[in-house]
Amino acid sequence: MFEGAPASYDRFMGVYSVQLAPQLADFAGVRSGQHVLDVGCGPGALTSELVARLGADNVSAVDPSESFVAAIGERFPGTDVQRAPAEELPFADGTFDAALAQLVVHFMSDPVAGLREMRRVTRDGGAVAACVWDLPGGRAPMLSVFWQAARQLDPGIEGEAGRPGTRAGHLAELFEEAGLSEIQEAEFRARVEYTTFDDWWEPVTLGVGPVGSYLQGLDDARVAALRERCRRLLPEPPFTLTAVAWAARGVARD
Repeated sequence: MFEGAPASYDRFMGVYSVQLAPQLADFAGVRSGQHVLDVGCGPGALTSELVARLGADNVSAVDPSESFVAAIGERFPGTDVQRAPAEELPFADGTFDAALAQLVVHFMSDPVAGLREMRRVTRDGGAVAACVWDLPGGRAPMLSVFWQAARQLDPGIEGEAGRPGTRAGHLAELFEEAGLSEIQEAEFRARVEYTTFDDWWEPVTLGVGPVGSYLQGLDDARVAALRERCRRLLPEPPFTLTAVAWAARGVARD
């Protein structure tokens, strides 16, 4: 499960995920009149895009994090938001025209089970779509730089590059295993400009996700050493980081 205060997530990952949301919605063919589910909604980067396209009454969202569910309720009144994991969606078969998961599959405890649930609650012929960062390829530098620096200090740490769906082609393989049909793949991009190094570093310290959890387990000296390693690995400011996400889309069939 991905944890973190909603405002902290917005500053750390939200600046990227808001750029992915319209790309994922377009890829899934989301259009007016549909009823769509946002799985693992977080504080609402994708939910916001769906509400703008469909209206709050046509958007449902789930997340296992109580703080994120509360944030959705406050930010998007009228949206049906419930606390639930992807593997146990609280909806009847064929409820939605599409089910989307943005930056979520690699945090599911059982990605295939989660995608099967997304297929189950999607009507026959509806779309299931997801995206995840290209972590093994190093094309999500806001994360890969951190883990590269951390491994220089502690070679035994795993980081996030081994998570499901993050390597080339694996997200589509998970879709196929989940029983989805007519699978298509794509790449999405998001770019963020940083005026200073601390513009990048400060959100890293807010306790969001695996990066935040790892950092909070270090003493002050190790944090300072890691900060300096990251500073050396990043370009001289101002700099722009471009992140690439793998995407997959499949069709739900009864």
